[in-house]
Amino acid sequence: MNHWLMKTEPSTFGIDDLERAPKRTTMWDGVRNYQARNMLRDDFARGDRAFLYHSSCEVPGIVALLRVVRAGYPDPTAFERKHRHFDAGSDPAAPRWYAVDVQLERRLARVITLAELKAHAMGKLAQMVLLQRGSRLSVMPVSSAHFAFILSLE
Repeated sequence: MNHWLMKTEPSTFGIDDLERAPKRTTMWDGVRNYQARNMLRDDFARGDRAFLYHSSCEVPGIVALLRVVRAGYPDPTAFERKHRHFDAGSDPAAPRWYAVDVQLERRLARVITLAELKAHAMGKLAQMVLLQRGSRLSVMPVSSAHFAFILSLE
């Protein structure tokens, strides 16, 4: 099983939206970065677990646990002309963009803030992708050790 961190802006689609979704499940679509796309397409597997991370907000941090319920598949929004994620260069015969389906496992008891994570950057969370300079991907791997340590902070 792999572990992930999936970033979203709560003003766009956050934990409250996911809680209201049917079966607390949604398609994780709209990723338009090739490195993140490759992970969605090649590395995400059904049963993987992920942290839901709120970014670009007053208090960025990890807010919930997710489970991947469908592995990578072509992102259908890339082919929908009226959708904001439409990509005229994407071809259904050779898809450019991928999505996964995730289900909310649970909200965390509290937000584990970015500041708190950074406080452990020289210790238990050394080498965590999120804490590396210039790391801006919307999806990123989390090692099993980092995943367990972050859960222990809750």
